Amino acid sequence: MPHFTAYPDLASRALAGRVVSANDELFAPRQSLNLPAPAVHAVDEFGHLGKVYDGWETRRRRSPGSDWAIVRLGVPGIVHGVVVDTAFFRGNYPPQISVEGLSVEGYPEDAVLEQLEWTTLVERSACEGDSENHYEVTSDRRWTHVRLSIHPDGGVARFRVHGEVVVDPRFLTTTVDLLALENGGRLLDTSDAFYASPGNLILPGRARTTGEGWENARRRGDGNDWATFALAARGEPTLVEVDTSFFIGNAPGEVRIQAADASAGPVGDGSWWDVVPRTPVLVDTRHQLLVGTRRPATHLRLDVYPDGGLTRLRCFGEIDEAERRRLHDRFSDSLPAAHRAFPATMPAQPARALPADEV
Repeated sequence: MPHFTAYPDLASRALAGRVVSANDELFAPRQSLNLPAPAVHAVDEFGHLGKVYDGWETRRRRSPGSDWAIVRLGVPGIVHGVVVDTAFFRGNYPPQISVEGLSVEGYPEDAVLEQLEWTTLVERSACEGDSENHYEVTSDRRWTHVRLSIHPDGGVARFRVHGEVVVDPRFLTTTVDLLALENGGRLLDTSDAFYASPGNLILPGRARTTGEGWENARRRGDGNDWATFALAARGEPTLVEVDTSFFIGNAPGEVRIQAADASAGPVGDGSWWDVVPRTPVLVDTRHQLLVGTRRPATHLRLDVYPDGGLTRLRCFGEIDEAERRRLHDRFSDSLPAAHRAFPATMPAQPARALPADEV
C-alpha cells in the first residue's frame, strides 16, 4: 500500500465527514462514498433503475462535461493522498478522475461551495475499474473540502482522503483530549492488529461493537501487546479513560499507560514514564484513571497484558500558552492564500498588570 494510507481518512463518516453535494446520483447515492466499511456486492440485487451498487453512480452522460461530488472533510488537514475505489464497478467505472481542494471558514451553504475557486490536488488521471486507485498529493496546504470529478461519468464505490490533521487552535480551549484523532492525535505503531487496528481507539464517540475498537490475536508466547501514539499537541495529561466496553471474554487483564516528551530528545526505551502504572481492568467497563505526576508529553504508549481488546482510549490534559502559539503558527502557515488572512492573530489574551521591573 502507498505510504500515505498510513494517515487517517479525513473524509470518513466515522469522523463526521459528509458528501455535501453531487451534480448527479441517479443510479446510486453520493452518501455511500465516505462510509468507513468496504463496499459490498449483491449479484442478484436489482431495483427499478437497474443494478443496485454500493457506491455513487451517475447516469450515462450524453453531453460534454463530467460529473462531480463535493466532500466536507470530517477533520480538516493536509491531504497526502486519495484512494478512488471502484470496487465492483467493471463496465461502468470512470476512465479518468481528478481531485480538487478548497479551504473555507465556517459552514457555507452547499450551493456556495460550487462557486468558489478550487485548487487542483490530483490532475486528470487514468482510473481502473474494480480496483483501489491510489493518487499521491504533494500540496502542503490545509483543506476543509475536496471535490472528486469523474470523467465523463460512471461509478465509484468509496473515496478515501488520507491526510494529517491540522487542528484549529481556537477550538482547543481548557482541558482537551490530547489523543483524539479529530484533534490531531495519531497511531504510530502497534505489536498486533489482527482483528482491528488500535487506530480505532482514538476515533470520536463511543464504539458500538468490539469491531469498532482494537482487538489483537490471542497471544500464545511471552510478552504483551502494545500501541504507541503521537499526541495532538505537547500537553500535560491529567485524566486517562480506558474503555473495555463490549469486550467480555477478550479484555486485557491489566493495562499500563506511559508517556514521553520528544522535545527533550528522541523517544526511546528509556524516555517513557508511567502515566498510569500497570493496573488491573474490568471487562465491559469504562475506566477513568487520574494521572498522579503531571509532566508535558508528546507521545503515549498503551500496554495490555498479556493481550486483549479495548474500544476507546482517551487522554485529557492541558496545553500551555507556548504550545498554543506553536499550533496557531502551524495552522496559519498551512492555510491556502485565499484563506490565510483569517485569522491573522490569536484571540486576544486577558490583560495583565506589568511587574514593576517591566514598567
